[in-house]
Order: sequence, then C-alpha cells, then structure tokens
Amino acid sequence: MNAVMQRTDGVPPRLRVEGVTVRFGGLMALEDVSFDVPAGQVVGVIGPNGAGKTTLFNVVCGFVRPATGTLELDGERLRPVPHRLAAQGVARTLQGLGLFDGQTVLENVVTGATNRARAGYGSALLALPRADRDERELRDRARELLTEFRLNDVADASPATLPYAVRKRAALARALMAEPRLLLLDEPAGGLGQDDIDDLVRVIGSMPTRTGADCSVMLVEHHVDLVMQVCDALVVLDFGRVIARGTPDEIRKDERVAEAYLGADVEVES
Repeated sequence: MNAVMQRTDGVPPRLRVEGVTVRFGGLMALEDVSFDVPAGQVVGVIGPNGAGKTTLFNVVCGFVRPATGTLELDGERLRPVPHRLAAQGVARTLQGLGLFDGQTVLENVVTGATNRARAGYGSALLALPRADRDERELRDRARELLTEFRLNDVADASPATLPYAVRKRAALARALMAEPRLLLLDEPAGGLGQDDIDDLVRVIGSMPTRTGADCSVMLVEHHVDLVMQVCDALVVLDFGRVIARGTPDEIRKDERVAEAYLGADVEVES
C-alpha cells in the first residue's frame, strides 16, 4: 500500500495534511499540499532548497498558519499550538535542538515528559508523596532512554560541554519522553558525520514500535541517503507543490524528482 495515499480500510491516518496553502506576501510558499502519515510509519519530506519543506514543518508545528487547508490527528481536527504540542500528542525536534544548558542531560530529558506528570503544582510545592513518586518514575524512564541513546556517561553533564552529535541524541531522547503519537524531526542528520548518521538510521527505524500508540514519524531532511533507508514513504516538494509521493523505490525511479534536484544525489533507475 502506498503509505502516503489515503487508506481505504476506514482507519484514519495518524496525520492528515489536506490542501495546505501558505503565502508570504506575494510569495506562494506552499500550494495545495496534501498527504497522509499512517500510524506506525515514517514519512519523509524532501525537495531542493526553497521547496517549502521548512514551511510545511512549521505549519504542522503551529509556527505558521496556512491560508487554506486543514490538519487532522487520528481523524480529529488538529490546530497545533507550539507550547501545547506535547499535550496534543505531538513531539518535535528542531535544528537548534533547544536544550537547556543550565540543566544536566538527565534533567533535559525529564522535561520532555511535563505533559505526563500526574502530580499538580500544589503537590510538588508541598513535597507530597505523589509528587515524589511521579518524579522517581519520570527519572527512571529518562534513565532508560539515556541507556538506549548511549547517554549514561553524560547524564550529569551540561549539554553546552558536549559534541553536537551527542546533543542531537539528547534532544531525541527528550522528545520521546512524552511518548508522542506523532514525532516531527527537522533535519535530524544535519551536522552529523557518517558514523552518527548510521546510528541515527537505527534510532529512527525503531521509533514507530516504541510505544503502544504506534508512534508515527514525519521528518524533513536534505540527506537523501538517510530518508531512503528509514522512510516507509516520501513526499517530494518543489516550489511549494507536491510533485511526487510514494515508496523510496518509487521515488528513485521518478524522473520528476531527478529533474527537480538538478543533479542532486538522487538515484533514478531506468
């Protein structure tokens, strides 16, 4: 089944982008963009520079409001609000990472689960047992992620003292603390060497099976080799329009994609 086409079994996709158009003054940044991200799948958005990838990511994050079009999450209308995304079931990583240098790596990862903490402000202020129990549970969960992302040795370090690739892993771990239904990744391979990219392929590939909710992943990425390895399906943008949708094998053979990239590293088979 083409993972970015509409399903016919009556099950709504995890994310549906329908007819999204964005204008910045006289510039058409996105025009009638539509695609689905099914539950438990990884869908990549690719395209040449200026294609509209970042604008699309910002629409789904709530940073940009489209002129027309709608978003749905599991069949329900989604009006993303950046500071409430975690509560809406969505987590994201940004190119800037957004880690807090005044906190340790462990503390940064714990902050990703603020929407899951059951104890209220009053309980925490009064140091009631429920608040202590919640904090222990969150720290235990965070330490599990630190182990999985090979961050145990830097749990007590400030992110500012760490190499970029290590901080990238910490940002991913923090995003997963919220146990999102949808994880949005913005240029996850940016700034990484080949060894780190190979590790990232393993991590992203494991994300859809990480929670009982069948976590879905939408990633925006320039690194074509990575998306060809990890994605179930791809959406290709050019000048704000969808020019191709399909599996990695289908995209490799699409002459429109090769033409849009104008010699970029996209393999096209005859």
